[in-house]
Amino acid sequence: MLLTAIIFLPLVGGLIIALFLKEERQIRVAALLVTFLELVLSVLAFAAFKQVNVVGDMALELSKSWIPYFDINYHIGIDGLSTPLIILSSILGMCAVLTSWSVKLRVKEYFAWLLILQTAVVGVFVSLDLVMFFIFWELELIPMYFLISIWGTGRKEYSAMKFLIFTLLGSAFMLIGILAIYFSVGTFNVVELQGTLSSANLILPAGLLFWFILIAFAVKLPVWPVHSWLPDAHTDAPTAVSVMLAGVLLKMGGYGMIRLAIGMFPNEAKEYAWIMATIAAISVLYGAVITLRQTDLKRLIAFSSISHMGYVLLGISSIAGVNGTISHVGLTGAAMQMFTHGTITGLLFLVVGYIYEKTHTRYIPDLGGLAANMPLVACIFVIAGLASLGLPSTSGFVGELLVFLGTYDVWIIPTALSVFGIVITSGYILWTIQRVMFGPRRDRFIGIGDAGIIEAAPMVILVITIFVVGIYPSILTDVFDSGIRPMIQMFGGSANLP
Repeated sequence: MLLTAIIFLPLVGGLIIALFLKEERQIRVAALLVTFLELVLSVLAFAAFKQVNVVGDMALELSKSWIPYFDINYHIGIDGLSTPLIILSSILGMCAVLTSWSVKLRVKEYFAWLLILQTAVVGVFVSLDLVMFFIFWELELIPMYFLISIWGTGRKEYSAMKFLIFTLLGSAFMLIGILAIYFSVGTFNVVELQGTLSSANLILPAGLLFWFILIAFAVKLPVWPVHSWLPDAHTDAPTAVSVMLAGVLLKMGGYGMIRLAIGMFPNEAKEYAWIMATIAAISVLYGAVITLRQTDLKRLIAFSSISHMGYVLLGISSIAGVNGTISHVGLTGAAMQMFTHGTITGLLFLVVGYIYEKTHTRYIPDLGGLAANMPLVACIFVIAGLASLGLPSTSGFVGELLVFLGTYDVWIIPTALSVFGIVITSGYILWTIQRVMFGPRRDRFIGIGDAGIIEAAPMVILVITIFVVGIYPSILTDVFDSGIRPMIQMFGGSANLP
């Protein structure tokens, strides 16, 4: 029942706000209370998982018949891969509500959609039935479309529609794959399908189904060359939506790759791992180089996300192994990179959102000297930037280090090229911080103030998370490892699991 409460609490809260609450203050407080309770329940689920965790088993698993004729079940559960991502979703969900405190346009609808989005995302991470997974995957599109197209800026309708089209196209491939799997083996049960489809008698070639599933998640991650929707969506989305998009929604792509594409098709994953490694290196370098050319703060962070998600794909590609030995380090690093990128990029978007709210511009050449007027925001911007480039003691360092350690022996050249991506990242991060926060003060910005308690609260929450994970990474790496170990065993050969 705990997982059911975590899934549907935001949905119920959103419906209550939409149907019964009228005063704006009540709506904001109710949304904050719902997301706080969601975070508390997520922490309880994390604690329950740690207490009962057995490597390879699902915790808090619940399966109830839903549509018996097609063997579709309400089947949920968590393991070491999904549990930290639920925590991430809850943290960023509460930060998104706090960031939206000053929203004035159609407040009731805004917070209702934001909470419904939370339900969709968490539903993806706990679903153990392919039909349930697909329903929650598609449900996320509805609130995202309205949140961008109504409360966004610039070409908001265009960006919302572009996001919708790209994701629906990827979902079409996924749906074909899911139906082909069901008509071949007669089940939607994700647990039963783990590691079995490479040798099953399928109505379509296993390699083709692997790519159908993988493409859907590649679009969401996103990686080159199916990435172009992301900069537009980020640029025109409101700040809180950018936080959720970069912090959580992209992670649905990485999670789906590991759980479904890699988990159900281990042989095909090994066979085509070199393609994933190649695309990963291209994504890292392409995203980093294009980021250097950006003059809009939001587009800069959006393109940097493409680069950083390339590290996730690189870590996943390590399942090819070396001489029959497959290390868990690369996949654990990929999962860790998803979590750390969510907190770091979420923090960067919070800072940019506050800067835009005060200066009414994101154009970097027009900014400068802001640290004199907003020292707290400047300090947080520096922390977020240094975490993004992987400074030791921050969470960004942990994820990238594990990816490189896990993939270097498997893919020397792609890993070396990706390491060089950090050099480029350091260049654009330090350049951006210097141009925006330091240098000569602009007269037009002399009167602006620093962040208040409401604005600073979500930033401080994410800063604490970044340092806690960076200084004591085993709080998450041990959990991720317990979810990765049983997957490694499916790939044949021996598993290097120290």
